[in-house]
Parts: sequence; structure tokens; C-alpha cells
Amino acid sequence: MSLLVVLKRVIFAAALLPAAALVYSAFTGGLGANPIDYITDTTGLTALSLLLITLAVTPLRRMTAWNELIRLRRMLGLFAFLYACLHLLTWVVIDWFFDFWAMGADVVERPFITVGMATFLLLLPLAVTSSAAMIRRLGRRWQQLHRLVYVAAITAVVHFWWVVKADFRQPRLFALALSVLLGFRAWWTWRTRASSRS
Repeated sequence: MSLLVVLKRVIFAAALLPAAALVYSAFTGGLGANPIDYITDTTGLTALSLLLITLAVTPLRRMTAWNELIRLRRMLGLFAFLYACLHLLTWVVIDWFFDFWAMGADVVERPFITVGMATFLLLLPLAVTSSAAMIRRLGRRWQQLHRLVYVAAITAVVHFWWVVKADFRQPRLFALALSVLLGFRAWWTWRTRASSRS
């Protein structure tokens, strides 16, 4: 069994742990005094963490020259989208119970909800077009479309930052991590272009 296969299985199992922990907590009364907030926070943080880990795959591949790492990116991205879906469904089903008028007002009136919804809408076409068949069908346009992931990551961090009301340590860490990842991409692009001109 190759190292990549082992790594894939470990990541797959690790990505399911937050969902499994939520289910276990729901059945054992471990969701705390405000279960809705607990589920919302857990799914949101997991989605954001997996999104940034997805963005870290390419820098790691380039730094290590282990090109097979790229095969982890789609799985990580789809798990990020899964938790984003759970995050949204918590708001739609548990928080508002399909009260679409109230949800519409919430999206308009509260900026962090607006940005969160925009983030989900940015991630949706990326998840829909993640299959090998869609990659072949879209060709070069697939790469152009999937650059939206950088915009989605920025809006996701902004959404988290605006949600937090007091302790900004976690949002700052996510913002720093995203800045490093985007900075690496900018540096690599500049380096590649400079090399091609010389």
C-alpha cells in the first residue's frame, strides 16, 4: 500500500471525526447549554479549517516536489463543502426551520450572514464541477472557475471574523494562515513569470 493511499485513508477518517463527535454529543447530551450555537460553530470552524487545508496542498506539493499530493485536494475540498452544507443546514433547518422570509431578512440585515451566504454560493459551483468528467468537459475554464476558491476563502474568514464578538484570536490565526497561503501563491506566480522572461 502506497504512502498516498494511507494518507488518504487517514485524512478521510479524520475529516469525519467532527461530524461523528457531533452525533455522539447529540445522543449523550454533550452539546452544551446552546446546542444550535455549538453545532453552528463546530460545522463552521471545520469547514473553514478544511478549506484552508485544501489551499495548503499546492504549496506543500511545490515545496516538497511530491506531485501526488495534488490527489488529496479534491477530497479535502469536498469535505470542506460538506461541512459548509451542514453549517448552512443548521441555520436553515434548526435555527429558522425553513422560515424563508425570515432567512431572507437575516441575509439582508446582518452582514456576516450576507458574507456567509456569498461564501456558500462561491463554493457551490466548485463542488458541482469537481468530478473528473466536469474537469474534462470544462477544460481550461475549469481552472479559471476554481480560482473562486481564493475568493471563497477570503469571504469565509471575513464571515468568521464578523461572527466573533469578543475574542478575536481564532479569526486572526485563520486570517494569518490565509495571508501566508495567498502570499505564497503570489510569490510563486511572480517567480514563475520572472523565470520565463529570463
